[in-house]
Amino acid sequence: MTQYTVGVDFGTLSGRAVVVRTADGAEVATAVHEYRHGAVERTLPATGDPLPPHWALQIPSDWVDVLRTAVPQAVAAAGIDPAEVVGIATDFTACTFLPVLADGTPLSDVLPQEKHAYPKLWKHHAAQGQADRINALAHERGEPWISRYGGKLSSEWQLAKALQVLEEAPDIYARAERFIEATDWIVWQLCGVETRMIGLAGYKGVYQDGAYPSKAFLEALHPGFGDWVSKVDGPLAPLGGRAGSLTEEAAGWTGLAAGIAVAVGNVDAHVTAPAAKAVEPGQLVAIMGTSTCHVMSGAGLADVPGMCGVVQDGIIPGLWGYEAGQSGVGDIFGWYVETLLSGGLTHDELTERAAAQKPGQHGLVALDWHNGNRSVLVDHGLSGVIVGQTLHTRPEEVYRALVEATAFGTRTIIEALTSSGVPVTEFIAAGGLLKNRFLMQVYADVLRRPISVIGSEQGPALGSAMHAAVAAGVYPDIRAAAEAMGKVSRDVYVPDAAAADVYDRLYAEYQTLHDYFGRGANDVLHRLRALREEVSR
Repeated sequence: MTQYTVGVDFGTLSGRAVVVRTADGAEVATAVHEYRHGAVERTLPATGDPLPPHWALQIPSDWVDVLRTAVPQAVAAAGIDPAEVVGIATDFTACTFLPVLADGTPLSDVLPQEKHAYPKLWKHHAAQGQADRINALAHERGEPWISRYGGKLSSEWQLAKALQVLEEAPDIYARAERFIEATDWIVWQLCGVETRMIGLAGYKGVYQDGAYPSKAFLEALHPGFGDWVSKVDGPLAPLGGRAGSLTEEAAGWTGLAAGIAVAVGNVDAHVTAPAAKAVEPGQLVAIMGTSTCHVMSGAGLADVPGMCGVVQDGIIPGLWGYEAGQSGVGDIFGWYVETLLSGGLTHDELTERAAAQKPGQHGLVALDWHNGNRSVLVDHGLSGVIVGQTLHTRPEEVYRALVEATAFGTRTIIEALTSSGVPVTEFIAAGGLLKNRFLMQVYADVLRRPISVIGSEQGPALGSAMHAAVAAGVYPDIRAAAEAMGKVSRDVYVPDAAAADVYDRLYAEYQTLHDYFGRGANDVLHRLRALREEVSR
């Protein structure tokens, strides 16, 4: 009997289910379900109350609707017998984090009028103040784990978000019997067992060398925070592990057979690495979409400034997994087209006009911080900058400068890795931005590197389906699954030497602005943010 697995990729605005043949990784059918509430950033659905700046929430029922809708649709479209599906696996944006009761009931179901009861999406940046205090105290006390996060823990991660709940809504914090990543929560719903993925605990929960931060450290942050570990501690499972078996209830949602393997959850970016056959040290995968996540594995441990996390066995078992990222990439282009151009030129028109220009012709350089900086500065209080505009500057020139800025941001991350002793041997691109050939060529020129391309439009879902195949026992490990099911085309984009020479000069200007505005020489971006929030109260 031909065997299949289902990978379910939960994104920022929708969830996608893909049915994959385990023998060769063929993606036989796909279905997408748009979240009814999308990303909740302006008003709380239950009350209509406005949310403060930098908030981003989600609704757990939207995730379950993906299981109820997209999975059976994908299986039906595949034209297969559901009994041929031997496993299911999921991945999520992370850190997307929610408070729940002991049985897994989301607090937002119980207290829909309380904004802190809802899952905080990865791009919830309202806990920057808490992150700043965590980082300062960690350095003051010499906490050994802080170096695993490039010296700065992100406001996007669990500790800062949980501390924000405790300080702003202590009753919600007290009511929450557990806090859990969305990817672990959805696995709980599928198999009825609370299981936490060890990589997620490491990257997002500060679980390093077998322990979370000490009670003494947590109490020093805020009295009463010392019980934090009791709300997240639990069984930790490895990548590709079997969390349990599909329950009768979840089988009813999905149309799959009860009892099949449910794999341990994962991060959308991390599962993309084996989908692109990036299972060896030095192969960096950039998942390029609304934001970009850069993941790679190394043979050893190194301290790299601005990393989102370095975790043993975090991406590929047996290797150290390095994660970095940019908080805004496609979101920046979308903001420019939809907001500043007020319905004028489209992405395609801007791309065509921008591609007709020579590198450096626009006389501009930009900083890609419109949604803060995840790596290497780890500061979501920063904002975007464009330098060099005149009355003659055209829309396509600004668009090109923004594309180049995101490429410069990626180059900054690669240089941080290589200068710290973590060599990058191959750059592999994945994600929705692959469709823009102009953008990909700019990246090749800016990076002075050939760019390989994943052979799937559904990298995370394919990667999840591969982990489901491991959990179901089809393959002994993720390397074997990647060899059979992964897809990549090597060196699709090759740098143009003349363009790369010009970009070296522009990158030098980018670095000057990067350090001037981002490393304290001029704190104007923080002051402007503080002023905006002051007068908006």
